[in-house]
Amino acid sequence: MATVILVRHGRTTANATGLLAGRAAGVSLDQTGREQAVLTGERLAAVPVVGVVSSPLERCQQTAQLILDRQAGTPYAPVEPDLTECDYGQWQGRMLSDLATEDLWSAVQSQPSAVVFPGGESMAGMQARAVAAIRRHDAAFEAEYGPGAVWVAVSHGDVIKSIIADALGMHLDLFQRINVGPASVSIVRYSATRPSVYATNTEAGDLSWLSNGVHSTDAPVGGGAGHQAP
Repeated sequence: MATVILVRHGRTTANATGLLAGRAAGVSLDQTGREQAVLTGERLAAVPVVGVVSSPLERCQQTAQLILDRQAGTPYAPVEPDLTECDYGQWQGRMLSDLATEDLWSAVQSQPSAVVFPGGESMAGMQARAVAAIRRHDAAFEAEYGPGAVWVAVSHGDVIKSIIADALGMHLDLFQRINVGPASVSIVRYSATRPSVYATNTEAGDLSWLSNGVHSTDAPVGGGAGHQAP
């Protein structure tokens, strides 16, 4: 199938101050976040992506636009509600330092599959709807553009971590072992047999090898020769 590049939005004013923004409106990229997103857009400029799908929240749409601005073509750019941030309910708008004193915090760290945020969403529910959205768009892009298609999904830290955990075959309770920094790039390819994870949490490096698509084969014994830039 197609290959998806998972991009977290750049840093926001909330990230910089330790505030859990959640789904609050008006949370924008700060100057550092814009610079991070520009760098990611420049990295992806070498890859002719067929689509840039974004969470509806402002910080993701800003990041998506900075990626689109650097594409030679005009990729399809829909908003996908199921890639939105986790609904943190009553935790939204509070400082992370305060939330760390809550009894629920330890479960978020060690048993997220059992967590339901008060007045909000379960973390398992977040993962289920995000993974379903990624697989749905991936299948649609593959059907329209062929198995070499590459596309981008711009979303949020916990959401992307949960998608990567699913692709790695990890239980959600282990997903806190994954790190996803602002404007970082992770790469996943789905196939008829299993997903393959090509990169996680990268902030630099040449991505031009993706310009010809990724061609799935059986996993090479010994690791193989890797990908060559065009």
